[in-house]
Amino acid sequence: MIDRATVDRIYAAANIVDIIGDYVTLKRKGVNYQACCPFHDEKTPSFVVSPSKGVYKCFGCGKGGNAVTFVMEHEGVSYPEALKMVAKRYGIQVEEREQTEEDVRRNNDRESMFALNGWTAEYFSKFMFENVEGRTVGLSYFSQKRGFTDATIRKFGLGFCSAKGDAMTEAALAAGYKEEFLLSTGLTLKRESDGRLYDRFRDRVMFPVHNISGRVVAFGGRTLRTDGKVAKYQNSPESEIYSKTRELYGLYFAKKAIQQQGYAIMVEGYTDVISMHQAGVENVVASSGTSLTQDQIRLLSRFTRNITVIYDGDSAGVKATMRGIDMILKEGMNVRVVSLPVEHDPDSFARAHTADEVRDYIQSAEVDFLSFKAKLLMREAGKDP
Repeated sequence: MIDRATVDRIYAAANIVDIIGDYVTLKRKGVNYQACCPFHDEKTPSFVVSPSKGVYKCFGCGKGGNAVTFVMEHEGVSYPEALKMVAKRYGIQVEEREQTEEDVRRNNDRESMFALNGWTAEYFSKFMFENVEGRTVGLSYFSQKRGFTDATIRKFGLGFCSAKGDAMTEAALAAGYKEEFLLSTGLTLKRESDGRLYDRFRDRVMFPVHNISGRVVAFGGRTLRTDGKVAKYQNSPESEIYSKTRELYGLYFAKKAIQQQGYAIMVEGYTDVISMHQAGVENVVASSGTSLTQDQIRLLSRFTRNITVIYDGDSAGVKATMRGIDMILKEGMNVRVVSLPVEHDPDSFARAHTADEVRDYIQSAEVDFLSFKAKLLMREAGKDP
């Protein structure tokens, strides 16, 4: 069999429009594409491809599936053979081996980790809304300091982890979840000295990270302490279900708007995405504090070939933007850049303006990458007018 990690890479890379477009002439219709079905004779197109969902469906003959199943049907090959054909198209190396009991166990473990993360996200949310500590610390931060409405908070599944060192862990164990999955997801840590279990995210406001299908794969936790004794952000470690270089924060919530508007806005952090959504600008995703990666760009390319990067005006923000632009261009995508006023980041700018004002500013301030680079070079040379 082909190992799970490789299968995940193949599906992440596969652009269903490109793959089906190799066999069928597709015509755009709204957010989807249409064609005459390649599996039966017809004069009126009833074959529909949805890039945002990564699926196709013929409303004439009933055939449907994803990019890999399309290759299976059209080429008349097995599932592993179709996977290898798609992998070859994207330059992904495939090593095949027999499925073992260990493979079955790992697949079952992955599902257990997904289930635990889903439960934990609900636990953090419920704790914040229903517990005095959660309301006083977590909810007040999101609603008063950040200005998020209850609807926005619930939409993104925001929550709070108690300052009590093991509250979440004890609740999860009591609910029947196993210690091994609490440890493998990184939700729980074990003290070496005495084997005691404790919460990784204790005393932090919580941001669940969803994959493209809406399943919770990881968490980001932000401390509200200002004494500098703990890291500002604590993030889930890499696991069987989470690779930070392959996920884009907010994509699950943004993919429909990206398709409808024809471009994606790239920002840096969780609150940048959430504030933009609340302001009515929903085609926004974030790399969540990591440098933009090829896998993230390929994932986004399933929905659009156009990216507008909004960056913070400090030197670190400029350098990160430059790196991101180069990687986006390598994938053959179109990129434009927006520089915000020096007193703002995307979060504060969105909170200070309406959706129309944000869109108008982006439209008036965005420049192509050549103009952006030229302006930076002039500034560095001291010639910027």
